[in-house]
Amino acid sequence: MLLLGDVVIFLISLWLMLFMRYGEFPSQKLFNQHLVPFSILFIAWILVFFIAGLYEKHTNILRSKLPTIILNTQIVNVFVAISFFYLIPYFGITPKTNLFIYLAVSVALVLVWRLNGYKLIGVGKRQKALLIGSGEEMRELKAEVDNNSRYSLSFVSTIDLDELNDIDFQEEVIKRVYADEITVIVADLKNDKVQPVLPHLYNLIFSKVRFVDMHRVYEDIFDRIPLSLVQYNWFLENISVGPKATYDSLKRITDLVLTFLVGLFSLILYPFIFLAIKLDDGGPIFFTQERVGKNNKAVKIIKFRSMKDGMVTATGAFLRKTRLDELPQLWNVLMGDLSLVGPRPEIPVLGKEYEEQIPYYNIRHLIKPGLSGWAQIYHDQHPHHKSDVHETRVKLSYDLFYIKNRSFILDLKIALKTFKKLASRAGR
Repeated sequence: MLLLGDVVIFLISLWLMLFMRYGEFPSQKLFNQHLVPFSILFIAWILVFFIAGLYEKHTNILRSKLPTIILNTQIVNVFVAISFFYLIPYFGITPKTNLFIYLAVSVALVLVWRLNGYKLIGVGKRQKALLIGSGEEMRELKAEVDNNSRYSLSFVSTIDLDELNDIDFQEEVIKRVYADEITVIVADLKNDKVQPVLPHLYNLIFSKVRFVDMHRVYEDIFDRIPLSLVQYNWFLENISVGPKATYDSLKRITDLVLTFLVGLFSLILYPFIFLAIKLDDGGPIFFTQERVGKNNKAVKIIKFRSMKDGMVTATGAFLRKTRLDELPQLWNVLMGDLSLVGPRPEIPVLGKEYEEQIPYYNIRHLIKPGLSGWAQIYHDQHPHHKSDVHETRVKLSYDLFYIKNRSFILDLKIALKTFKKLASRAGR
């Protein structure tokens, strides 16, 4: 709905620009003449919006931050528009006054739409729901849903399966469902403790109560796999590493093409990086390190050296901040050891530790690791080169989401989000 609304705003802005410029309703011919070049611009703008996170699930929740995000995004879009129409004469607009009128109108309308559009696409009356589950993930889900009006559900009651023995299910739950007019029950149907209450819940089907699996809701909201769900049967149902001919071929071609182009462009930076490292401490330019690759095979990755005697150098700090230290890893991508997108390759000693302490951890090694991954985009606390079992367990939940749902579209989303992170780091 946000995407559709943006497109409509772009079209309305185009029509208003022509009306303001010529003082009359624009003819179909005049409108179409401008629509062709502006359509290319619309696509570029939508891409910028996507990178800025304006189509994320929480866009409507963070309305207090929207003005700043939108204004910054529109500044970028203004430069995109000016560059497009001035650098590509074929698509040029005469007079250029039209372009600047359009930019002023569209920036204003997009801001108004995004700050108030949620009223038009809001979820309306929230359905009353009962949450049946246990553990930290159940509490996370309840807090997220109840504290954000964007969701169509509201948990009016909760049943903790760990306390089920102390509950008279018929008296305390079934009657509550009818009294509170609950229409949806979100339940942890994989939990063994829920089995005794299933006969009671069964009869609610005839009262038009809808049942939804708690773990599916959790995955949809948090974009990661709830680890309490992860058992052998989950892997048998959801994880497949068999060949996906179209996806695998497209992914490899994309890796080769983009790596070649980025690598070729990055060669311009190499002399400056070489010089900075040598002037800093006179040590070696490159650093190689063994990592765990696909199927637990050891791979040696190449980086620009950023440390000496266990300490990060001044040049190394800059290289790490901008991720320039990872440029030589493009060679690993060309050789097929890494992909541009995939779970980050682990240091062997840490990998062994995590395999001992985190169940099913080695499943992440079933696919080729990548320079950037789903966990790197959405898990802000993922550990860097040091042991952290708790955060690595969380990181695994994101890696499992990627392995389960991997696709070319998901890879593209990760690539765009990585670009945004790199740009924001470079601007600090």
